Amino acid sequence: MENNSSYAVIDLGSNSFHMMIVQVVAGSVQVIGRVKRKVRLAAGLDKDMNLSNEAMLRGWECLNLFAERLQDIPSQNLRIAGTATLRLAKNVDVFLKKAEHILGHKIRVISGDEEANTIYKGVAYTSSSKQKRLVIDIGGASTELVAGEGDIPQISNSLNVGCVTFLDKYFPNGELSEQNFTDAIGAAELEIGQVRDLYKDFDWQEEVGASGTVQAIQEILIHQGHDERITLPRLISIMQQAITYGSIKRLNIPGLVQERQQVFPSGLAILIAIFRQLNLVGMTLAGGALREGLLYSMLPHLTKQNVRERTLNSVMTRYHVDEEHANRVAELAMNLANQVSDKWDMEQFGALEILRSAALVHEVGLQVAYKDQQIHASYLLANTNLPGFTEAQKNLLTALVRNHKEDIDQSSLSKQSSTSVLLACRLSRLLRLAVILSLRRKDEAMPKVIVTVENETLKLRLPENWIGKNPLTEAELGQEASYQAAQGWQLVIE
Repeated sequence: MENNSSYAVIDLGSNSFHMMIVQVVAGSVQVIGRVKRKVRLAAGLDKDMNLSNEAMLRGWECLNLFAERLQDIPSQNLRIAGTATLRLAKNVDVFLKKAEHILGHKIRVISGDEEANTIYKGVAYTSSSKQKRLVIDIGGASTELVAGEGDIPQISNSLNVGCVTFLDKYFPNGELSEQNFTDAIGAAELEIGQVRDLYKDFDWQEEVGASGTVQAIQEILIHQGHDERITLPRLISIMQQAITYGSIKRLNIPGLVQERQQVFPSGLAILIAIFRQLNLVGMTLAGGALREGLLYSMLPHLTKQNVRERTLNSVMTRYHVDEEHANRVAELAMNLANQVSDKWDMEQFGALEILRSAALVHEVGLQVAYKDQQIHASYLLANTNLPGFTEAQKNLLTALVRNHKEDIDQSSLSKQSSTSVLLACRLSRLLRLAVILSLRRKDEAMPKVIVTVENETLKLRLPENWIGKNPLTEAELGQEASYQAAQGWQLVIE
């Protein structure tokens, strides 16, 4: 019997073939299967733009693996897209005929513009930001540059520049030299230069990368002790590291996974060219791309709600969180934060929204056990896909949840790349107070609280006679002052 809640998308890329299978659970997308194989289809294009039999065979062998899982997916819940290499190949019909026979479904070879726009939507539908953004996707045989606002792409281009096609052309025999990088960067800059002026007046607020190259670079940066932000100086530094190895076979940059090793230098060269031509300042990794764009085209009802709200609602439903109480704690946490916002600069890094999110999901650990619930909650969230949150935002969220009660784990608060450690500590202190003051889980039992701060001293003023009528909360606040004092923070209860 067909499962109508299951969906599949297949991306026949120039470097890899990907299949993603999902279910819609509690109003959110849950990935239940992924299969990825390096097919390197673009490497099989000859000078006349014909695919070699060997390359087609690699593709067909991969599709045989995919076909088994597709037997359980309704045809209306499936999207299969071919990209740059299949657009370029003159003998594409030969490949498609057998490929469609293997899969039992039609394959759409999409245009460069459609690919660019679908990538943009995949980024937008997995991000909570509504700002103007520039999206970059470096594929095996093409690179997409898309500028847009919200979920609407406005300027899109697909260039014949890719990490597979550039590999053999500019890094012959896998040699890594300064000259090879210079040649590859220069060639990519020539292509990008032809469309550069289309973007110069767009004035985007964020730069997002949606490719394996960008993910690999971010992993290297974090492994080497940096935050997740990709900048031109950092790219140049990674390039210099790569050159020291002399050969792709010996390439062993700390943080680079072996799977990306082969096409990493060419992808890096293309990204450096993009940064130079478009004057980029800081790029982060997207939560989605082409596959997500294809997926959400089948799920339009999920695109109408803010993705972060959709994620939070789904997490609360799946872990049976007391929604009324979660909103009570969130409202109080925001109230406290707003009272100290001027002196503690709570507006930076979107911190208030992360504080609210942490308050909403702080009790997910109760589904495991009451004891150490904050540890359980942090683990569950850290290992849950959270669309709408970048990795850095997710790290801050899990750190706040980890520290919403009992002993303060300073190490988790110190591992922040999206915000300052000081701000993470301040957010944690406010969340902890909101949890304690909501202890009775009733709106009418909540005190009207005034908080003030002087440097890192936090003063909490409660209504007259309230403390005497609530001895348990008084004891909890006294214990909390001790927890915070152990970290060198002063909490004064008045």
